[in-house]
Amino acid sequence: MLIVMHHSATDEQVQAVTNAVEIMGLTAEPIPGSLRTAIGVLGNQGYVDDTTIRELPGVREVIHVSKPYKLVSRDFHPDSSIVEAAGVKFGDGQPPVIIAGPCSVESEVQMLSAARLVKENGAQMLRGGAFKPRTGPHSFQGLGVEGLKYLRQAGDAEGLPVITEVMRIEQIETICRYADVLQVGARNMQNFDLLKEVGKSGHPILLKRGLSATIEEFLSAAEYILSEGNPRVILCERGIRTFEKATRNTLDLSVVPLIREMSHLPIVVDPSHATGKRSLVGPMAKAAIVVGAHGIMIEVHPNPDQALCDGAQSLNGEDFSKLVAELARLQNFLVSV
Repeated sequence: MLIVMHHSATDEQVQAVTNAVEIMGLTAEPIPGSLRTAIGVLGNQGYVDDTTIRELPGVREVIHVSKPYKLVSRDFHPDSSIVEAAGVKFGDGQPPVIIAGPCSVESEVQMLSAARLVKENGAQMLRGGAFKPRTGPHSFQGLGVEGLKYLRQAGDAEGLPVITEVMRIEQIETICRYADVLQVGARNMQNFDLLKEVGKSGHPILLKRGLSATIEEFLSAAEYILSEGNPRVILCERGIRTFEKATRNTLDLSVVPLIREMSHLPIVVDPSHATGKRSLVGPMAKAAIVVGAHGIMIEVHPNPDQALCDGAQSLNGEDFSKLVAELARLQNFLVSV
């Protein structure tokens, strides 16, 4: 349920409504807006009798929200959110953020080289996996804490914030010491215990869409994080599993404008994991910008042919530099029209 207050409602009237909601055994979440204040009501398991609430001074209207996600929806939060991580801002009115780096942290030298490469060519954030969720147990699983140290060292050397994936609850505290953004990968999108704990961390979270997740399931997963008091969530479309085998996954670009209608959270696109093919990363990255993505996550490796993970979808320095220049020209054109 969403309680919309009159624009002239006083702080005392807002507090009176909050108190009334709590007396009903529910949770009240005040949502200040530029034109009005709303109060989200959480914790109800069914229809709530709003008769008493409607009669309170300052109440303009009461809206019953049937969605399983509330805190992430524009019903509860009509204004678009800006999520900031170490000075990098994601959201409406901000230039698209370019996150780039190798799939896996392989060595100190590799990460320093990758960080220099992506920084020189316009990336605003460095990515790299220290703990790797792989389909097969015999594939490279990452360097763990040693990899975190290399990632942080490389980011600091080039002045880049860093993002890396967290896979288990017991990793959160350690990763928070090294990373500016925690990534929850597609395979963990519905690991609800993990979502709750990263929510409690207060760290910015990049939440990837699950391999076969509906949009409702995707937004409901984000709701778990926000419900723990952490609004610093960036959504990421990375392709979904369909019957098509020509690409690694099927990139659902329609989700970008749709989520921008449904949710106030920023959304970025990962064309590397979506397509699995180096030749398709550029076209899909540009298409993502056209449909309104707030950022792009691109796999870049100093020597893709020798990468221990996902080399076929990684760009080298020359290709990445060319793509960033093309994205800049495209963004300038979109701003001018």
